[in-house]
Amino acid sequence: MNTLNKKITELFAGTVVRKDLVKAVKGNAIVPSYVLEYLLGQYCATADEASINSGIETVKDILGKHYVHRNEAGLIRSTIKEKGRHKVIDKISVSLNDKKDVYEAEFSNLGIEDVTVSSDVIKRHPKLLVGGVWCICELEYSFSDEDKSVPWVMSSIKPIQLSQFDFDQYVETRRKFSTDEWIDLLLQSIGFNPEMFGKRSKLLQLVRLIPFCERNYNLIELGPKGTGKSHVYSEFSPHGILISGGEITLAKLFVNNSSGKLGLVGYWDTVAFDEFAGKQKKVDKALVDVMKNYMANKTFSRGVETLGAEASMAFVGNTSKSVPYMLKHSDLFDDLPEKFHDSAFLDRLHFYIPGWEVDIIRGEMFSSGYGFVVDYFAEVLRHLRSFDYSQKYKNYFELGSDISTRDRDGVHKTFSGLMKILFPHNEATEVEIKELLEFAIEGRKRVKDQLLRIDSTYAKVNFKFSSTSSNKDFVVTTLEEKEHQSIYHTGGAETESSPIENIVITDVSPYSNVQSILSEQNISFSENQKGVSYEDILIPYLKGAKKIEVTDPYIRLFYQARNLMELLEQIVKCKPDDEEVQVNLHTIRDEHNSEQQVNFLTQMKESLEPAGLLFSWKFDESETIHARHIVADNGWKILLDRGLDIFQQYDMNDAFAVANRNQKFRACKAFEVTYVKTKKD
Repeated sequence: MNTLNKKITELFAGTVVRKDLVKAVKGNAIVPSYVLEYLLGQYCATADEASINSGIETVKDILGKHYVHRNEAGLIRSTIKEKGRHKVIDKISVSLNDKKDVYEAEFSNLGIEDVTVSSDVIKRHPKLLVGGVWCICELEYSFSDEDKSVPWVMSSIKPIQLSQFDFDQYVETRRKFSTDEWIDLLLQSIGFNPEMFGKRSKLLQLVRLIPFCERNYNLIELGPKGTGKSHVYSEFSPHGILISGGEITLAKLFVNNSSGKLGLVGYWDTVAFDEFAGKQKKVDKALVDVMKNYMANKTFSRGVETLGAEASMAFVGNTSKSVPYMLKHSDLFDDLPEKFHDSAFLDRLHFYIPGWEVDIIRGEMFSSGYGFVVDYFAEVLRHLRSFDYSQKYKNYFELGSDISTRDRDGVHKTFSGLMKILFPHNEATEVEIKELLEFAIEGRKRVKDQLLRIDSTYAKVNFKFSSTSSNKDFVVTTLEEKEHQSIYHTGGAETESSPIENIVITDVSPYSNVQSILSEQNISFSENQKGVSYEDILIPYLKGAKKIEVTDPYIRLFYQARNLMELLEQIVKCKPDDEEVQVNLHTIRDEHNSEQQVNFLTQMKESLEPAGLLFSWKFDESETIHARHIVADNGWKILLDRGLDIFQQYDMNDAFAVANRNQKFRACKAFEVTYVKTKKD
């Protein structure tokens, strides 16, 4: 239990659960996480280890006795018949049999149908009519000789979701957490270890929650496979439904004209479309047209009457090409089906999550810390749908006049959603508001920049905002714009520079200015930025040096030693074969495992000596060094605010991962490098 987890369990007692317990109880049950956490929240919402262990056994016992596995459905039906009644946990959907004038339930795993449901149940739980709901239900068996009678009788039903909560207490308790603590609590609630994510990566994960707390919010995420794009929509909330993008129809999504039955948008807070990408997929143009109107106006019509709904829409799919390839040859919506690759449809999207920035999920990324019980937090998000935080930035900032009404709507809705999630108590500082506003603008800008490629009739927009107190302008760029400026606006052709301040990328090579013209300068790199390597940002300033001094107090752990080794490899690569280079490391001894640290450094020394690099090190016994820099006898000093630790964590055990072999494919932390001349040539 670290400090944060102790604080969480003390202040949110009874509404949080240790997130690794889900895996402990799940077994082979194919059931959403919110169902398991509903049970864990009742028996394991504590920090007491003995109570947790007892609660786990209770939950396992409940699942063992009442969860219906498809391959054991016959045994459960027999149990109900022999016992007369039995509780089951199953996904239940209900339909109206208008010939009999009754509602009838179908049990997904149990394999029974035509079970009569009272109208009162439907009035209390209308979602049973659309998509199905996980429930704890008590069934009775009463056989009758009457023709077409059904022996199954539903004596009670309870959807698995929280019935009530105290929102005021939730807001008041939020005040007792710092912003960083709160963000980490939310990451743990989703199920991730916050230590594995940078600030920008955390925000990208939290944007996925906005459709649950913001009405009529339209979100798209396209990126590589395995990044958890659909997880939130299938596992995180009983108020969202995940459907295959290729299986939806007008009648199922909006309204069935023949029966008058309202579709998914009328019952769910969020409708998410999985596997949305795929150029060859056949799509009903009429469906796209109705979706366009709904996404823009919150209404839909199929020729009978105009109806309204509040469901947000999330579209997730996989990309098949790299970002630079798409930017050079097409656009970042390239993988969508032709009917959806339509500027009018895409213009309705409020935010584009750059899925290529999201790490492929690895085992160590999951949390064993405490987070909100999912159905509790789902109710919080649902309650927040009634609030509007979209104007909260106006005390400090003003959007540029160049930003259109539709662009403003996208920015406002994203900003409002993030404010609700992070600052439900409405106490964000000016710096925090600026960060969220900039992030919201970037997500909408990513959409608009691609629309300019698809449809030339769209006007170019300068996405900027200004401080109301100083009138200082802040120009917003997307991260891929910084990485690939030469092809970002043109699809490969050279054009005039875009109105972006402090961007040093001016050629196809991201650091051509570093490599060809050595000068005193400072360069900032953004979190998640790729294409960065020691070879590009350090080696040009180290060429020709005979003696190099590296000062970094944090060369202790394996990955830190590996970073140093990769720099030394690059020095070997650029030096003449018949010359020697001396590299001295000044660092601090690892008080916990100095033997391992010395072993790493000794292996480096012995390995590099035959290659003509003489490596040595010394420990600063006073442990007072904090600066991180590299000084070469060729007249250059390189100041590194993070030292050599500029890369985010990646899977170093995967020998076939390109990021393991090539630094340019790794995502960076935010850092700065400054080049200083120490003597004249």
